[in-house]
Amino acid sequence: MPDPNTPAAPSELRIAPPRASTPLPAGFGLDEDPSTVAFDEGTVLLGGSPLRLFRISSRARDLVDRWRSGAPVGRSTAARLLARRLVSAGAFVPRPGNAGAGVDDVTVVVPVRDRPAQLSRLLGVLGDLACIVVDDGSADAGATREIAERHGARFVGLATNVGPSGARNAGLAEADSPIVAFVDSDCVPSEGWLAPLLGHFDDPRVAAVAPRIVHAAPAGPADALSRYQAVRSSLDRGPDAGLVRPASAVPYVPSAALLVRSDVVTGPGLFDPSLRGGEDVDLVWRLEEAGWDVRYVPSSTVEHDGPASVGALAARQAFYGSTAGPLALRHGDAVAPLRVSAWSLAVWLLALARRPVLSWATLAASVAILALRLGGLVRDPVAVALRIAGVGTARSALPTLANLARAWSPALVLGLAFRRTRRAAALALLVPAVSDWAENPEALDPVRYSALHIVDDAAYGAGVWVGCLQARTVVPLVPRVAWRSRVWSSGSLRTALGTGDS
Repeated sequence: MPDPNTPAAPSELRIAPPRASTPLPAGFGLDEDPSTVAFDEGTVLLGGSPLRLFRISSRARDLVDRWRSGAPVGRSTAARLLARRLVSAGAFVPRPGNAGAGVDDVTVVVPVRDRPAQLSRLLGVLGDLACIVVDDGSADAGATREIAERHGARFVGLATNVGPSGARNAGLAEADSPIVAFVDSDCVPSEGWLAPLLGHFDDPRVAAVAPRIVHAAPAGPADALSRYQAVRSSLDRGPDAGLVRPASAVPYVPSAALLVRSDVVTGPGLFDPSLRGGEDVDLVWRLEEAGWDVRYVPSSTVEHDGPASVGALAARQAFYGSTAGPLALRHGDAVAPLRVSAWSLAVWLLALARRPVLSWATLAASVAILALRLGGLVRDPVAVALRIAGVGTARSALPTLANLARAWSPALVLGLAFRRTRRAAALALLVPAVSDWAENPEALDPVRYSALHIVDDAAYGAGVWVGCLQARTVVPLVPRVAWRSRVWSSGSLRTALGTGDS
């Protein structure tokens, strides 16, 4: 057994690959992802992250219709392979049947440092689950031991503070169950939180499953900061289930609460101990690179204590932002602030330059070119091209501005000091804030919401810039422009669509 006080080196972190070909289990159901749209009487599907087109036979279309109605995948190998293809692309979301794993197959690892009251609260909620408490150099490790033993948990004490990655690795080394649940001490799982998660491990391609992390409501009346965090917590990945991968609707999940299949680990650790932050992003991206699926399941919720003051919120967001630089050294442009097609970028830039005719002409040209590439692949290439290029460009404008403004917020704040740039900088900061408020108008009034939003973005952006300076990289600040998207390529479409006739 490895010494828990000696963290694994990053070079020793190895992940076992999944089986090459794994059909989706027969008892699973499928729910259509909100992004998926059907064309050609259901024989062409457009959806997933990144966006893809799939052509299926009439018989397969009838099968997909039955899945939409709630029928299980079924025992047919062809059906299970088709289901796998749609699920792995993100066009459909799997719905497990009765879970083969149970609570006896789970060990909860709780890394903690100087949070005795929160630790006791968490262990009380976890009840009879097998728990390992890893004290990460607390000032009073004896208090942590007493609380752990009082609740029937195993105690592992580290001589020095090694950070959350090293502490989780130390707990993982002590666990002997097939599934390990990492839960931070400032979290409170909801009743029945495990059941929606465990079923996904019946899929042999799934390495990790994450619940939704929501902001913990205060004991008394909610102040403005708490109401803001209730709808815009940085740990909350939203209400829609999905596959976790870079550049998707769910690009990462936090490790504040995360279930992992223990046999994916072949070395002495799972988390990179050299990362004091961003270790969760690094982990799920390494799992994805190794061929595993990581799933986000918002029907399971875990409450998390958020910052109690605006200053604490800004400090936390700056810390989160600072992790972008080190992550860029490991994962390249996966941490780019946005990904955009060259056509969409041209449309937006021309619109900002007050060239509406050229902007509309560029959009029309992009639709026309894509329609030509889709010729012979779909019955109505113009309708499909309008959906991809036209609607896609319009819908992604505000999210693109929000992501870019967040990364470049220090420059925008500086721009407020100069008369020539003040208006543009103010709009770039305010438009995402007001747009975000409009989706949750009941949370808070627009003035305070927008002010907190700008503080949030500015602090995160400042952290990104500091992290970039420390890592000597600008990758987290540079948009990734796609000059030829795969879904627009007729050659790749013919290859992808041709294999879907099943």
